[in-house]
Amino acid sequence: MSDASDCLFCRIAAGDIPSTRVYEDERTIAFMDINPGSRGHLLVIPRAHSADVLEIDPEDLAAVALTAQTMAQRVKDKLAADGINLINSCGPLAWQTVFHFHMHVIPRYEGDTLRLPWQPTPGDRDDVAAAARALTP
Repeated sequence: MSDASDCLFCRIAAGDIPSTRVYEDERTIAFMDINPGSRGHLLVIPRAHSADVLEIDPEDLAAVALTAQTMAQRVKDKLAADGINLINSCGPLAWQTVFHFHMHVIPRYEGDTLRLPWQPTPGDRDDVAAAARALTP
C-alpha cells in the first residue's frame, strides 16, 4: 500500500473498517490484532499516515512509543503477562505487511510456544474480545 488513500490502518483509524479499540488519544489508536501471536496481542498506530519508521513524524513516533508503553503495562497488569515484546517491522524483508507505521505489543507468557516471526493466523474471536475487555479502561 503506497499511501493513505488505500491504507488498511488509515481506514481503521477513520472508522471505515471495524476494529476492537482498547485505547485512543489525539495522536494514536491501540487495537487488537486479529491474527494474534499471543493472548492480548495488539497494535499501536499513529492516526496520521506514514509508511514506516523512516517516514514517521518524530512527534507521532514519540506518541506511539508512549502508547505502546502504556499498553505494555496494561497487558502486564490486566492479563498477567510475564514479558512483552514491542516490535516494529520496516520493509518487506523485515516482515512488514501493512505499510502504515505500527508497533506490535505482544504479551509473553511462561511456557508459551511463540517464536518470532510468528505465522499470523486468525485468532479465536471470543478470546480476542475477552482480552480486549480486560484491556479497556
